[in-house]
Amino acid sequence: MNKIFIVLAGCLFSTSLMAKTESQDILTGDKRLSCEAILCLSSGDRPNECNPSLKKYFSISAEKMSETIRKRKDFLSICPSSKEKGMPELVNAIANGAGRCDAKELNRVMQRTKTIRKCEKTGLWKKETTCTDLKIIYIEPKKPKYCTAYEQQGWTYRVDQVKYVGNPDQGGRWVDTK
Repeated sequence: MNKIFIVLAGCLFSTSLMAKTESQDILTGDKRLSCEAILCLSSGDRPNECNPSLKKYFSISAEKMSETIRKRKDFLSICPSSKEKGMPELVNAIANGAGRCDAKELNRVMQRTKTIRKCEKTGLWKKETTCTDLKIIYIEPKKPKYCTAYEQQGWTYRVDQVKYVGNPDQGGRWVDTK
């Protein structure tokens, strides 16, 4: 949590320095929304003040997920503090993980199908074998690498807290823990 306050203090400090040399409205528009989005997406606690910046961030989309991630990363990079030490890594982790590591999304993207062949003896004397293929849908219990990177990034705090409950073969799934 202290790192978030350091980032905020860094944003405010760099803004005050720039404000002396540039106009007083340096953090308005997309610059402001970008910096707010970084702060809000670095914390699991998102007050109502985060709504405009998060709405802007999550409204950025493209046909392919890789394009969406790139555009969101570009948006976060508008924040003047996004170039500071450690911040490019945070921006990258947020762009790849934020909004993609909650229980609902993990249950969607981690859904897998496996085929199991079930054979049984049939016929009058049980000398014949009949086999059928059964498709089993399950949810993978291991998080994607982008979620791990987002959660373990040194600047994030209590983001997208989820855990896997149950057994994959018996209806296991991801659930939110907050």
